[in-house]
Amino acid sequence: MIELGVNIDHVATVRQARRGHEPDPVWAAVEAQLGGADGITVHLREDRRHINDEDVRRLREQTHVKLNLEMAATDEMVAIACRTRPEMAMLVPEGRAEITTEGGLDVAADINRLTPLVAGLAAKGIVVSAFIDADLRQVEAAHRCGIAVCEIHTGPYAHAFHRYGRDPERPEVQAELLRIRQAGEAIRALGMRFNAGHALNYMNVQAVARLPGIRELHIGHAIVSRALFIGMRSAVSEMKRLMVQARSAMDEPAA
Repeated sequence: MIELGVNIDHVATVRQARRGHEPDPVWAAVEAQLGGADGITVHLREDRRHINDEDVRRLREQTHVKLNLEMAATDEMVAIACRTRPEMAMLVPEGRAEITTEGGLDVAADINRLTPLVAGLAAKGIVVSAFIDADLRQVEAAHRCGIAVCEIHTGPYAHAFHRYGRDPERPEVQAELLRIRQAGEAIRALGMRFNAGHALNYMNVQAVARLPGIRELHIGHAIVSRALFIGMRSAVSEMKRLMVQARSAMDEPAA
């Protein structure tokens, strides 16, 4: 069964616009769980622009689904992860000027530094993931580092889907899907878990959910945006339903 990890960073973004106490990301996480989320994802950025340390502590204590902590590969963040013990720590690139994560982590270029960092997290019982582009070189480097999960960056697919009229049959869209599929096949062949995420929404998610062997999708902005109108619980439930429908259709035997 495909799983949905809900990223609640943008709930904290709204809170931080007033430097206040609401909306509470932990409350959002509970509502997401009640809507069918299999996990909660937060990115504790070095500048603490949205999620902060207290949010992570409370999420660890008060949610009952798995916690995925997105983090830069720094000593500070490793120490926080080892202390907090999320089920998964996902290593991501991080730039102070970016609005959101703009590309995958270059594992291949930093393999010597990342390998002991990954080992240290794994020794604490934390599943280590890397957010990477659909690039076979990065997949192989992640395996050499000891990373257990690769989350493939779906942004190029999502942007192509939007640019070409939301037509999933366009060659440009199909080309991006093929890249994700091939990366997923390589990930699974090397014994790692295949996840995906970034810029997925209610219109483009099903084609990715149908890819063979995909385990989890991590989605945030689209769900939080929909929740403004219909509530977090309903927004999560709707996304999960679309994902499950896509997988069920793929698994049905041909007539």
